[in-house]
Amino acid sequence: MFGYSLLRITALTKCITSSGTTLLCRTNPLNRMQTCGYAKKVATKGKGKGMMKEELKGPEVCKDPVRLTSYAVGVNILKQGEDPKLKPHEDYPEWLFQLNLGMPKKLHELESDTWEYWKRLRKENIWRSNRLRKGKKL
Repeated sequence: MFGYSLLRITALTKCITSSGTTLLCRTNPLNRMQTCGYAKKVATKGKGKGMMKEELKGPEVCKDPVRLTSYAVGVNILKQGEDPKLKPHEDYPEWLFQLNLGMPKKLHELESDTWEYWKRLRKENIWRSNRLRKGKKL
């Protein structure tokens, strides 16, 4: 059981030797030192406190107004090819231009018999219960 302990006590011994043979070994109980039996740390390659981290770069932002108004920039997910050209408004469905692109509506702004109202109510109740579990104030 003592062999598996975290700290081992090793005794320093003084030995008197002559002509290659040991004559007398004396252990001094006052000269004891503690050593840890931990494993040595493995050196990591390329990682460490002194290494510079590579910064992630995002995609290039297109600032050309002609290209932004004539192409759907960023829609092409393939490595090859170009972004598709925009078609006239008549070729797109009506609901596409009625989408809410701003902030979501508040609960009191929605009608109570719509699907959006009940979905929003459920979300707000989930957020409320999560805040109560964390112990934060409402």
